[in-house]
Amino acid sequence: MKIVSISLSKKKGTRKIPVQDAVVLKDHGIKGDAHAGKWHRQISFLASESIDRAKGTGLNVDFGDFAENIATSGINWMEIPIGTRVKLGESVLIEITQIGKECHQKCAIYYQAGDCIMPREGIFGRVLEGGTIRCGDAVTILGGH
Repeated sequence: MKIVSISLSKKKGTRKIPVQDAVVLKDHGIKGDAHAGKWHRQISFLASESIDRAKGTGLNVDFGDFAENIATSGINWMEIPIGTRVKLGESVLIEITQIGKECHQKCAIYYQAGDCIMPREGIFGRVLEGGTIRCGDAVTILGGH
């Protein structure tokens, strides 16, 4: 289980730009990302397998296109319960706060990609401990609090 992509954006509702590494700030999110702040969805996750399935349906999508912060391999996020703690790399600790989300309106991602899987398959969390994360870092499911 590992991080395969890290992405961030300056504006909400837009595709994110992949980066090799990022600074994650405690109780905030990824430094420089539009979704960071004092709320329960500071960081978002999506399985790379979900992105691959979307590609398989004919969508022209890649990492960051669904506005996910972190794409992982080897984790079925839909089976991870709310309250689970997840370690990213050496020091970053996340608590899962939400599975899926309600989209009140179709955003640019939906219109550009033809669909958005984040409402169904995206997972959100808040940052308990910060640090630096890099593509290739291990993801460890620690269990509940």
